[in-house]
Amino acid sequence: MHREGSYSREGYLRENYHYFHLRDTAGQERDFHFHEFDKIVILLSGRVDYLVERMTYSLRPWDVLLIGHHVIHKALIDQSQPYERVIVYLDRQYIERALPEAGLMDCFDTADKQGQYLLAPGQEEIQALSGLIPALDSSAGDEKFGAQALRDTFIAQLLILVNRISRSSGAVQQAPAPQYDPKIARTLSYINENLGKELTVEALAERVYLSKYHFMRLFKAQTGSTVHAYVRQRRLLYAAQLIRRGVSANKAAADSGFEEYSTFFRAFRECFGISPAQLK
Repeated sequence: MHREGSYSREGYLRENYHYFHLRDTAGQERDFHFHEFDKIVILLSGRVDYLVERMTYSLRPWDVLLIGHHVIHKALIDQSQPYERVIVYLDRQYIERALPEAGLMDCFDTADKQGQYLLAPGQEEIQALSGLIPALDSSAGDEKFGAQALRDTFIAQLLILVNRISRSSGAVQQAPAPQYDPKIARTLSYINENLGKELTVEALAERVYLSKYHFMRLFKAQTGSTVHAYVRQRRLLYAAQLIRRGVSANKAAADSGFEEYSTFFRAFRECFGISPAQLK
């Protein structure tokens, strides 16, 4: 089996595509990152939440996650359960050169345009996936005559199937929202709708009629994060989204609530491992 970590946060793929079928008891959690290539994730077993841009998805077995190039994401893995998944890295230029009229990368463009990255296959589509994965597994180490051409056809079949799932009625889904305490739920909504405004602990606590320290304890218990860390993460993700849309880094910093660009720049590099200019 291949280890996903061999292609680290630099985001480069030196092949036309790369197929992984990974089984372990821990997985490999990484901080927020992005790639220069497109990525398909198919959960086979285990529990994992994916944070993609500003959305959180709780994957179920056979869910298909589409993560396009430059889409910021992070996996949160329940390490108490065996974690099995299929991951495919794709060089978009190769796919489009090989089959220029097929539109095999359209599913990624649709996901990015709609801001919905999770597909829920139907039963027939699950059966098709379950039949295709063993074929991909067996071809991975095959060096016989025509093996590479055979692998290419399997990857094309996978992309055709994923595009069909993407085009199916109601296929794209958003994970159900976690069941937060009502006051914390209102706070999270307010934060996400007002990232450019002042979001102090005191002001947020006052909005839900809690003392500062009770609010901080409840927020941490419900979200697993401090108020400051949550606000900072959401602001950085929003700023990155703006930069990807062509907004200047200075304006993105201001619009996402950073008063000083130097503070934003340091936080951005710490979170994503690159500068805002490199993301742009």
